[in-house]
Amino acid sequence: MAARRGGAFALVALCMFELALRGAGAGEPLVPAMFVLGDSTVDVGNNNFLPGCSADCRANYPRYGVDYTSHEPTGRFSNGYNLADHIARFLGFAESPPAYGSLPPEGIIRQMRSGINFASGGSGLQDLTGKALCGQVHSMSDQLDRFASVVQMMGNCSYDLVSRSLVFISVGSNDLFEYAGSNATSCPNRNDTGFLQGLVASYRIYLQALYATGARKFSIVSPSLVGCCPLQRFAGWLKDDLDGYYCFGTANNLSRQLYRMLLSMLQDLSVGLAGMNYSICDSAAMADSVFNSTVSSPNNMNVLDTGCCGGSGLLGPAKCDMSATLCPNRAAYLFWDGFHPTETASAVAALALFADPGRYVHPINITRLAAL
Repeated sequence: MAARRGGAFALVALCMFELALRGAGAGEPLVPAMFVLGDSTVDVGNNNFLPGCSADCRANYPRYGVDYTSHEPTGRFSNGYNLADHIARFLGFAESPPAYGSLPPEGIIRQMRSGINFASGGSGLQDLTGKALCGQVHSMSDQLDRFASVVQMMGNCSYDLVSRSLVFISVGSNDLFEYAGSNATSCPNRNDTGFLQGLVASYRIYLQALYATGARKFSIVSPSLVGCCPLQRFAGWLKDDLDGYYCFGTANNLSRQLYRMLLSMLQDLSVGLAGMNYSICDSAAMADSVFNSTVSSPNNMNVLDTGCCGGSGLLGPAKCDMSATLCPNRAAYLFWDGFHPTETASAVAALALFADPGRYVHPINITRLAAL
């Protein structure tokens, strides 16, 4: 297992004191509600309620949730809290808003007053993403339709709430996984730019539709270096396509390109949509500094290439279930399983999203976005 220390943590250390003052429960939340859309990085259990969703795309069995408050699996692809939970906590909520699928019909409008999580593990920007592996997921189109439907049910009272609330989106990794893993990347005439342009065009349409519902504050997380997920390292080895980090090189290059294209799209879109404000995180650059740097981590997170649960990595895949061996110190691991970060890694990312002065988060961080 490679053990290197991440420079991104130096930024986090500088932010600790300020953000500690904003601990969950300290006064009123910074926004009235938080609405979450995206994939397994922020899903809190929606896939539990999809009968056609395969076990590979659910996290409602041990050892998921081993460090959650109940020590039980909830549908989060983590040992504990995920990124949506940490963002919610820094906003002043107890954790992520509940999964849309867990709510009784009569409770949905009431829950909108503080937020709902619509995210679905395995989903992507394209409607077909995740379907082959998972069977059934809520695509971004599905998630947006559910959100818009609830806003419409709320009637005229919805605008003030939605416009002052945070829409938090983390999506795109699964699109990159599927494209990089397909035969398309072995074609000498493949069109990576055209593929990424299609993703960005879809993202633009989703944001325009969310704006039409009244949303004005968008926090967007671009895909990280997806080729460095433990199982993607193995995929890169099989394809003889490893970069300097011993990660899947093609997948990482796609991540870097997609961020630049998303930033350009947001800059252009915000000019034409009055009152739209956004914060976008360059997760690929953040990961670069983790893998490049020798700066000591205050959390001693130094195992960067292997999943804590089961040990997925360059040597091959492994299941994260009751048969899996757990690492002795989960806070030392960047990855929980073959694809997803540990609770600690998600907390580090959330801290940067909230207080980064402009190194990774542009044009403003979530603290400033929430205050607008």
